[in-house]
Amino acid sequence: MREKISACVLTFNEEQKIGRCLESLTWCDELIVLDSFSTDKTVEICRRYTDQVYQREWLGYVGQRNTVRGFAQHPWVLFMDSDEEMSPALRDEILTVFDSSHANYVGYEFPRQVYYLGRWIRHGEWYPDVKLRLFKKDFGRTEGEEPHDKVIVRGAVKRLKNPIWHYTYDDLADHIHTLNRFSSITAQQRFVQGRHFHWTDMLLHPFFRFIKGYILKRGFLDGRHGLAVALMASYGAFLKYAKQWELVLKHKRHFKEMPDRTQMKQGYQ
Repeated sequence: MREKISACVLTFNEEQKIGRCLESLTWCDELIVLDSFSTDKTVEICRRYTDQVYQREWLGYVGQRNTVRGFAQHPWVLFMDSDEEMSPALRDEILTVFDSSHANYVGYEFPRQVYYLGRWIRHGEWYPDVKLRLFKKDFGRTEGEEPHDKVIVRGAVKRLKNPIWHYTYDDLADHIHTLNRFSSITAQQRFVQGRHFHWTDMLLHPFFRFIKGYILKRGFLDGRHGLAVALMASYGAFLKYAKQWELVLKHKRHFKEMPDRTQMKQGYQ
């Protein structure tokens, strides 16, 4: 008998996508959902697929993943996002691997393919976008810096060839909204950590991000879609450093506006 798998999904207001995600995971031995108090029909839809639906305040991607991992009862954990879908080909590949001898591995990684503006993206920074999502519960945990979490395991990892499908953004407005949110999180982290900032960061990083995605990783092969993806990535890089600069300016202005301590002391005498 193959070892059992617990599928773990994080949700928040994903009523339009969560059904597709959970339907693709019905082959798993256990299905667990951790919701961050959705205000739409997400929880109602989830309960059609499993009675293991829990709710917790948002702890960040790292904290939330480690929390849902703790609910898993089986030796293997499969992480999926609510806007993702397990492709039938990857499902079959996983089952084939688990039906054979795979004692040498504690984790499996596989590509993620994005559906964007009506077509699948096959090049650039978005593909293959390999993720380690299937691992032995006792050998791995989630680490990383928000909002970019990653699974770290102690042991050998094997790469599978078939993808999970990612329905990342509804439209360009949704893409811009996400870039705005993620860039704020990253800029705040860089500022708190005291990471160096120079004004050229706002110029050079976006430029090289575009070159990397559109030229070096052949995003141009996806045509206008590839151009849009590369330009948006460049814009996201600009936002990250521009917001870090803004935080530096606010910090300097705050200390500049503080009353002189010597004058304050004299005022109390």
